[in-house]
Amino acid sequence: MNPTLEPLPLDDATLALLHAWVTHPRSSFWGMQGATPTEVARAHHALAATGHHDVWLGRVDGLPTFLAETYDPARSAASPLRDVAGLPPGVPAPGDLGMHVLVAPPDPDADPVPGLTRAVMAAVLDHCFADPAVQRVVVEPDVRNTAIGRLNAESGFVVLGEAALEDKTAAVSVLTRADHDRRRGRVPARTDPAAHLTPANLARAQRHLVAKALSELAHERVLRPEPLGDDRWRVVDPTGAVEHRFTATRLRLEHWALDEGSVERVVGGRSEPLDVQRFVVEHATALGLPDALLATYLEELAATLAGACWKLAHPGPDVDALLTADHLTVESAMTEGHPGFLANNGRIGFGVDDHRAYAPETGARVRLVWLAARRAHTTLALVDGLDEETLYAGELGAERDRLQRRLVDLDLDPADYLLLPVHPWQWTDKVAVSFAPDLARRDLVWLGEGSDEHRPQQSIRTLANATDPGRCFVKTALAVQNMGFVRGLSPAYMAVTPAINDHVAAIVEEDPELVTRGFTVLREVAAIGYTGDAYHHAGPRSAHQKMLAALWREPAAPRVAPGERLATMASLLHRDHDGRSFTVALVRSSPVDPRAWVRALLDAYVRPLAHCLLAHDLAFMPHGENLVLVLRDGVVARVVMKDVGEEVALMHDRPLPEPVERARADVGPDLGALSLHTDAVDGVLRHLAALLHTEGVVDQDDFWAEVAACLDRHATDHPELAAAATAYDLRRDTFRHSCLNRLQLRDHRQMVDLGDQASSLMWAGELENPFGRSRVAAAPPGVRAGGLRAGGLRAGGLRAGGVGAAV
Repeated sequence: MNPTLEPLPLDDATLALLHAWVTHPRSSFWGMQGATPTEVARAHHALAATGHHDVWLGRVDGLPTFLAETYDPARSAASPLRDVAGLPPGVPAPGDLGMHVLVAPPDPDADPVPGLTRAVMAAVLDHCFADPAVQRVVVEPDVRNTAIGRLNAESGFVVLGEAALEDKTAAVSVLTRADHDRRRGRVPARTDPAAHLTPANLARAQRHLVAKALSELAHERVLRPEPLGDDRWRVVDPTGAVEHRFTATRLRLEHWALDEGSVERVVGGRSEPLDVQRFVVEHATALGLPDALLATYLEELAATLAGACWKLAHPGPDVDALLTADHLTVESAMTEGHPGFLANNGRIGFGVDDHRAYAPETGARVRLVWLAARRAHTTLALVDGLDEETLYAGELGAERDRLQRRLVDLDLDPADYLLLPVHPWQWTDKVAVSFAPDLARRDLVWLGEGSDEHRPQQSIRTLANATDPGRCFVKTALAVQNMGFVRGLSPAYMAVTPAINDHVAAIVEEDPELVTRGFTVLREVAAIGYTGDAYHHAGPRSAHQKMLAALWREPAAPRVAPGERLATMASLLHRDHDGRSFTVALVRSSPVDPRAWVRALLDAYVRPLAHCLLAHDLAFMPHGENLVLVLRDGVVARVVMKDVGEEVALMHDRPLPEPVERARADVGPDLGALSLHTDAVDGVLRHLAALLHTEGVVDQDDFWAEVAACLDRHATDHPELAAAATAYDLRRDTFRHSCLNRLQLRDHRQMVDLGDQASSLMWAGELENPFGRSRVAAAPPGVRAGGLRAGGLRAGGLRAGGVGAAV
């Protein structure tokens, strides 16, 4: 398929063709229904006479197939963007080029050509940007033209706003040169792909990461800062030659609220630039980092610094914009990664072009590669009530026929194969080489790219469908190392994932307390894995056995009721380019006071987690990227759990269905309680409490008092769980201090054994519980569940507006 453009010659034959196109019923948005050939010719000549409005005939493989118009939106009298009241700010601007495109109505007797419209749009945009003066392409389709709206979105256009024109309401949209180049896989000419790596950006990134190292490693008691007085501290390396000085306040849970601007590296009495890699080398012995792994860990720190520099050079939306942004925009705006890990954004394996193409912060759009995997060597597991036909019909629709036609063209029977989605990087860099024999045997068959565009999540290997948000998230194997793990997926491990999801979902959906809270899970409804390769036959466990698998997770978008929106829970700890907190912006935009806002969050987050633990011995891993917040008026109404299959534990001795046995964790209540104490309290709430405290929004003692009150309200409402509450004792005065960086530093190639995660943990004594009984008194009598009274919000976390019904 080879689209080309040429100036439109208005001879008799071309005029007849043009007239047929623009008057066709499918071209109604061109506004020329009923026009005569003479009127079409007159309109064309009027455009040509302006001197800044051009009409182009497009051919595909030599055949006339489409029409394109380009114009200067600031000068063309025919442009609907000239002198329009209410036009979005900045349109038109120098370097803008207006564009219209019309693909010829299809011949009713001809077969449709898959991908034609997208290929035409790409060719037209390439034509527009061939002029180096063009910096943005501007379009203004009728808001009712949903088909072109979807195509524009897939091509990267961003809607800036609506403008009321004489004959329509236009969705004024722009596509920048940089975004078009990125989507087309190009690095613009004369552009340095490492331009973000500047001394200024590196200095900021180093300061942030060194400050985080001092704070988190002191929290884990790996480092022991020495007081200098007046909240000044120092950390000295084992030789005594290098010290880091800083200002910090110690908060509850031994959290070090450290002033990044105060950090200073001093050698021989002189200040030197901050350098997190040198810091790690100097403290390697205290960190417990083996010599054999030091270089690899330093590489992951370098990659984390590179990612930070890119984000500094390309600041995302500010927190004000995020208050009304959609879920995927909020997801892509996150800058920090995991709040505890130092090496938290490495993605070892991605090159600089891969980062541009596949990282969430770049706004990347990804098309999955589809393979046919021989059924005899492939396992497809499904939740109850879902069959193979329904899965593929829902996720691929009519495109399934196109993919399977390649099998027929190769004289292969589609019934012998299952369809397996693969990340495009995984296909190019791993599968096409490491599985070459399987491809040659036709045990695996390349079928091509899917047409749906996906956007990567912070977890990098999970992709949200941007073309059709009603379709599933797809989690793929991705053999890059990120935050201590090679992000593979084990076919054997995932074979029971849908069954575990069914079991957990049934518990959640049948529990009245959880239903009242609106607490739900996104089920992983299907999992597929290929095992016909030599690596599986070899026997010993290896990363190669985790390279060809995927799962489908229910989408979040259908969970949203009118007036609600979604945001990743990681956003609660997000700060924008200017250091402004998203949580503080949410609190200040909400109709409730700050403590009521915290109360709503805790009732939606901590209370359901505690209830699952006490009522069902069920533990999740509820850190930031495993939850989706449902917001109403800036207040957390409820939460939705995800990543159920790999990160859930059932800690009881009750019978379980055989496939669900993998989720059984043989641990006592002390370790079981850490699913709340470590994962939620130390891993999330510690950081949130410090943020609100240092911003002067909610005092830390008031925050932890709210946590205590939340648990006490639950206990009052559920006296039948008194025995379990005593066993787990969530309000004990201390709990074991489980340390994440110690775990990563011991062996960042595989931090935990997924088959026995508890035995992999590393400890640093006990932490004082900030909501322990000896610190926080019990809630006063009469304080009931929810506790939200301000602003007319009812107990249970914003029940008004049918929140429960939306689940």
